[in-house]
Amino acid sequence: MLVQQILKSKATDGVFTVTPDVTIREIAQILRDKRIGGVVVSSDGERAEGILSERDIVRALAVRDEGVLDLTATALMTRDPVCCSLEMSSDQVLEKMTEGRFRHMPVVQEGVLVGIVTIGDVVKARLSQLSAEKDALEGMIMGH
Repeated sequence: MLVQQILKSKATDGVFTVTPDVTIREIAQILRDKRIGGVVVSSDGERAEGILSERDIVRALAVRDEGVLDLTATALMTRDPVCCSLEMSSDQVLEKMTEGRFRHMPVVQEGVLVGIVTIGDVVKARLSQLSAEKDALEGMIMGH
């Protein structure tokens, strides 16, 4: 399955971005309110300059509790995040996520941010694909 198909099957369209100057406190509230695990950091809403996840915030709190919530996205974001294209396969995305040990991947087309896929999105798509393959094989065996 391709990233393009995964994005079409998602309940929400697009990707939520924040500018680099947004505070960690504001980002934590956005993550809670939107029920998402990460945001893309972008000055213009088109270029993925960084990515910031719940994990990044928790790790920072564990190391330096004081003042973390008053820092800006720039302080904690992962710069130049690994991105994928609409044409990448779910297996390629899972491989990159596993190698990099991250769960959110911006989708970029011709340098422009067009979405985000999570490991949950990719696993769901892969399970759906495996189920369809299983049904097709059972149908062939049963003579349907």
